[in-house]
Amino acid sequence: MLATLRQRNFALLWVGGLISLTGDWALFVGLPLFVYRTTGSTLATGLMFMAGLLPRLALGSVAGVFVDRWDRRRTMVVVNGLLALSLLPLLAVRSADRLWIVYAVAFVESSLAQFVRPAESALLPRLVGEERLASANALNGLSNNLSRLIGPPLGGALAGAVGLSGVALCDAASFAVAGGLVALIAIEARPTGAAEAPAGNPWAATWRAWLSGLRAVGGNPALRVVFLFIALTGIGEGAMSTLFVPFVTKVLGGGDAGYGWLVAAQGVGGLLGSLAIGRIGGGVPPARLLGLGALGLGLIDLAIFNYHPLVPGLAPAFVLMIVVGLPASGIGVGLYTLLQTLAADAYLGRVFGAFGTTAALAQLVGTAAAGGLGDVLGIVPVISVQGVVYTVGGLLVLALLRGLARRPGPAGEVAEEPAAAL
Repeated sequence: MLATLRQRNFALLWVGGLISLTGDWALFVGLPLFVYRTTGSTLATGLMFMAGLLPRLALGSVAGVFVDRWDRRRTMVVVNGLLALSLLPLLAVRSADRLWIVYAVAFVESSLAQFVRPAESALLPRLVGEERLASANALNGLSNNLSRLIGPPLGGALAGAVGLSGVALCDAASFAVAGGLVALIAIEARPTGAAEAPAGNPWAATWRAWLSGLRAVGGNPALRVVFLFIALTGIGEGAMSTLFVPFVTKVLGGGDAGYGWLVAAQGVGGLLGSLAIGRIGGGVPPARLLGLGALGLGLIDLAIFNYHPLVPGLAPAFVLMIVVGLPASGIGVGLYTLLQTLAADAYLGRVFGAFGTTAALAQLVGTAAAGGLGDVLGIVPVISVQGVVYTVGGLLVLALLRGLARRPGPAGEVAEEPAAAL
């Protein structure tokens, strides 16, 4: 892992990501706390998450077309600057009558992120090479979990001390710093075989490129399995995102601080898991990492959501949230390594864009259902769906990815072969 981190270009991307993600986690905690505390409604909290999901649904796959056409480094620099500016309207939010600003900012932030996220994921193989890809993804998992460890308590503290404005300024500053660091990366960042902007009808050219990306996914049996997994688990993530705040504050009685510390506890386990996978990940098939990680996460989350009738208090949840960080790291490394190795470079932006759109559609279903059913059926039965779908998804990956592989053919066309590597 250290050898990978010593590579200058990757180190710049990694440090920038760590800073940006820390700000994101602070906002991720502070924003739903503000909405739920202001309204007391799971529906209002769900609407906030839906505002962030809609651009992923509408723009994610299309944004990948432009990520496969533009310089990916420059895309990240520009979009990080725009992300910082788009958070500033949150400084005007003081009460429920301006809650529409929160929804608008969530929508704009998510719209911009549809360009930077696929660009970062597609750029990574260029920075480290395929032989260090699992290690780099493990380091990104380490970055995510470090930020998860720092950001949630920071967001909870800022939300309680100075309100939403402090959380928004923290995240805006993190985007500005991240963009500056990415600007220092010295590498050719245009996709392999990237086409210039079309001189004729740009809409028709964009449509053709978008369809080509969908065919790259649909024509690959292994990618189809991965996307099925993304769809299933996205439903659970939507329920989790909507109901975790009321689960901790109402069911477990943890309050704002308890919520922040439980989210951070998962970062501790994820930190340990990322370090472990960084050492062994190159020797473990990514499909196995994904399947076993999902199976473990699903079973542990079911324990988290259902232990409270037997053992009251936050202590069991805190311990289990540390433990669940371990399989979560396996999921992250396995999933991203599979996507980055199952598609040619010229298609990576569209594959990751389709990944975002698929996850958004599934999360939108889960968010809408949880927001409406949480007050009717109860928080625990609905949030437990998350554990069930991860368990099922892990079993499907382990069963269906045993005999599939993919090798890029000419011009990025998909060819199939038996898969010892999976």
